[in-house]
Amino acid sequence: MASSMLSLGSTSLLPREINKDKLKLGPSGSNPFLRTKSLSRVTMSVSVKPSRFEGITMAPPDPILGVSEAFKADTNELKLNLGVGAYRTEELQPYVLNVVKKAENLMLERGDNKEYLPIEGLAAFNKATAELLFGAGHPVIKEQKVATIQGLSGTGSLRLAAALIERYFPGAKVLISAPTWGNHKNIFNDAKVPWSEYRYYDPKTIGLDFEGMIQDIKEAPEGSFILLHGCAHNPTGIDPTPEQWVKIADVIQEKNHIPFFDVAYQGFASGSLDEDAASVRLFAERGMEFFVAQSYSKNLGLYAERIGAINVVCSSADAATRVKSQLKRIARPMYSNPPVHGARIVANVVGDATMFGEWKAEMEMMAGRIKTVRQRLYDSLVSKDKSGKDWSFILKQIGMFSFTGLNKAQQSDNMTNKWHVYMTKDGRISLAGLSMAKCEYLADAIIDSYHNVS
Repeated sequence: MASSMLSLGSTSLLPREINKDKLKLGPSGSNPFLRTKSLSRVTMSVSVKPSRFEGITMAPPDPILGVSEAFKADTNELKLNLGVGAYRTEELQPYVLNVVKKAENLMLERGDNKEYLPIEGLAAFNKATAELLFGAGHPVIKEQKVATIQGLSGTGSLRLAAALIERYFPGAKVLISAPTWGNHKNIFNDAKVPWSEYRYYDPKTIGLDFEGMIQDIKEAPEGSFILLHGCAHNPTGIDPTPEQWVKIADVIQEKNHIPFFDVAYQGFASGSLDEDAASVRLFAERGMEFFVAQSYSKNLGLYAERIGAINVVCSSADAATRVKSQLKRIARPMYSNPPVHGARIVANVVGDATMFGEWKAEMEMMAGRIKTVRQRLYDSLVSKDKSGKDWSFILKQIGMFSFTGLNKAQQSDNMTNKWHVYMTKDGRISLAGLSMAKCEYLADAIIDSYHNVS
């Protein structure tokens, strides 16, 4: 039994020297405070019960968010945080879109209240987000075949879908790309949904292992869920070509699988909302049933607002109505109803022609800055590295991330320990956290780590 010792001596509770003649004695002539004839200190023992949480161990730090904590603790002025995927200005400062500020001012002018939303979220947001994804005139929208629920950004939307899969497709497996965004596996694990991986990244070419991907999808049990990154694959930045997307859709249809898109970068990858939604729209045009999780963290910079949606495309309006009712049923005990602030921002921006145009211009600006930084990094690597290594994969990748090919822990450690460049251990860097001025320094770090660390 654990215990703590309370010492009573030179305190205000008892004088240092105790006159026992002045103390009232018990029936036996003893005093409970006295242990010896000459007592200068009195000790009391108070027992403490062990914590009921003794069996709970310390969780490991998050592999991505933990990078930011280490970065903050580093005092070197050359340090670079290329771990977390958050857009930064050329001065490497957080950026709040001007159109977001306008939308928030509009909310203040209207005096919008803070009443609870319905379980499914803000109706104007749900309409806007589905139309952004599929196109306002798409048949699945007109025929009401899409069940849309506002979710807690991409993560919460994925979690809702995972719960629906666990409940109504018992035993069905989700196939996830190798590698993928680190939280995908956590989400399906917590939802008790089994998963396995399909080949995606080829370390030899630092490109897409398309043949391996197709083979693994073909060999998966019929009716599996195939998790696909709609654009700007995280972490590799490697996307299938339009022709490859057609082949992927063919195989998924042949095997009667269910596609499950994660769309976290619509408009942010290429700068075009339509171009970045092409893969999803291809599947919708084929009349397939599938899931799409959306996030507005990147393209509107609403990281902390946690605004996104889960869309389920069904074969009929009746099926969509039933699916939506069950998504609401799942959401109710999970978080009851979603927050309103981010939903109103999205609805205001998309619903106003002027602000919508300004948003597209800002997305093009952000995507353009990342493309420019990507080009400068490539140019710096080519000019500095005299080994003849082909760095063209840097330019072939898309979006805010780049897989550098530094896929050994020792190489990533060297980037951090020697060069103060913070990144994930798999070699992924966020180009959104890089400035033009830092490209040459980063190139030096990559070349040193690649060639000099085995």
